[in-house]
Amino acid sequence: MPLVDRDAHVEDLASFIRASPSSYHAASTVADRLVAAGFERLDEADAWPAGPGRRVVVRDGAVIAWVQPEAVTATSPFRIIGAHTDSPSFKLKPGPSTSSEGVLQAGVEVYGGPLLNSWLDRELELAGRLVTVDGAVHLVRSGPLLRIPQLAIHLDRDVNKGLTLDRQRHVQPIWGSGAARDVLAHLADLAGVPVDSIAGHDVLVADTAAPARFGLDDVFFAAGRQDNLTSVHAGLVALLAAADDAAAGHVSVLAAFDHEELGSESRSGASGPFLVDVLARIGAGLGADEVDRSRAFAASWLVSSDAGHAVHPNYPERHDPANRPQLGGGPLLKLNANQKYASDAHGSALWARTCEQAGVGFQPFVSNNAIPCGSTIGPLSATRLGIRTVDVGPPLLSMHSARELAHVDDLAALASAATAFFAPA
Repeated sequence: MPLVDRDAHVEDLASFIRASPSSYHAASTVADRLVAAGFERLDEADAWPAGPGRRVVVRDGAVIAWVQPEAVTATSPFRIIGAHTDSPSFKLKPGPSTSSEGVLQAGVEVYGGPLLNSWLDRELELAGRLVTVDGAVHLVRSGPLLRIPQLAIHLDRDVNKGLTLDRQRHVQPIWGSGAARDVLAHLADLAGVPVDSIAGHDVLVADTAAPARFGLDDVFFAAGRQDNLTSVHAGLVALLAAADDAAAGHVSVLAAFDHEELGSESRSGASGPFLVDVLARIGAGLGADEVDRSRAFAASWLVSSDAGHAVHPNYPERHDPANRPQLGGGPLLKLNANQKYASDAHGSALWARTCEQAGVGFQPFVSNNAIPCGSTIGPLSATRLGIRTVDVGPPLLSMHSARELAHVDDLAALASAATAFFAPA
């Protein structure tokens, strides 16, 4: 199987990230790209076609797409790549327009677990959805509009001994000066709707700096939201390649959920019913009964792809002493004895076979025992579905920063492995 072209892949990933400043934009971008490639966009409230086809459905900031070949039956397995569309950030509060000392500010709430200091002194934008009283959804993004200015060192001489940011007082961005103005009115103007028609909003803050390659031989890739748009994009690339395999004996599925950074407990999160509903409807279209569905699930696999940690050269003691994943060493196989990741011995074997078929290496990742381990959609999806699951992902530095760091070889290798997963030998 040919490797994904590294340079073309990273260029396309940069374009995808630029188009996806919020989970709602990311889901829409995935759907738009698939529709442009011939996928049929479905509405959950409609009856769905039962025969073979390539289809996509969006639920809020989540998207599920699949390729159903002619050869599949009621007991054929699913091969699923799971990822998430959201990233740590800030979310616009209700009544967000405030001012202080002649400066207009936007009231925001911390979303997930961002590295707060990394958001200081950056040109930021607002992006998300406005919902009008008639229920219509309007995606909106402001472009560079906001900044969270840091206090000058002259006014805090001890700042380099340790910076402590109050999540209420110190991270409210500025966006203008002079007479009071309504930030929602500004967004309404951008969306082309009257401000008094806006009944609700889900609007987040995003860094506006363009993704960039840098370093010796341009081996590094810096961008916001790599956790976890790198995996969403790799799954998208793989699904587009799977669309050409009409004789596959399985249904290839990309499931990109929202709200992973909050724990996934929402209608569009991995703990919600979205994937269960879609798989049930696919099975029903194939004539599957409950036993057929259990048989199909027993032979199925889910690859949960989410960013992991490369060993930080300035903090090597924070990592496991024996397992030392490096930038450029290949995608991670993520393991945890307490099932924070869903990988087990069978999953390890699957990932080894997949990477061998793709012609790429991989690296085991396990946390330092003294440092709590994060989690992913993997264990949540495995619990809901009973499908064997393996947790993988690209190694990053600066995870949850406004601007994260990856190695271009790892990004291309992840996409190559994802493509191989949908086309097992």
